[in-house]
Amino acid sequence: MPKVKIYTLSTCGHCAHTKRLLQKYNVDFEAVDVDLTQGDERAALVDEVRRYNPAVSFPTILIGDKVIVGYREDEIKEALGL
Repeated sequence: MPKVKIYTLSTCGHCAHTKRLLQKYNVDFEAVDVDLTQGDERAALVDEVRRYNPAVSFPTILIGDKVIVGYREDEIKEALGL
């Protein structure tokens, strides 16, 4: 299974749905709640997200070399081979 990393906001409903979907299929993933960071760490994370998603919207999901922006269940499942 490809490496999975998601950039989220702690208050984002679509982000929560994404995490639940990944958990439902027992997918190992790294989640970063950007809004729970501060200062230089937050600025660095926003710059990181911007490289993948210039709009800096959430969730921004990295599955291997594929980038999915938003909760797109079918695209997520396809990228994971589910």
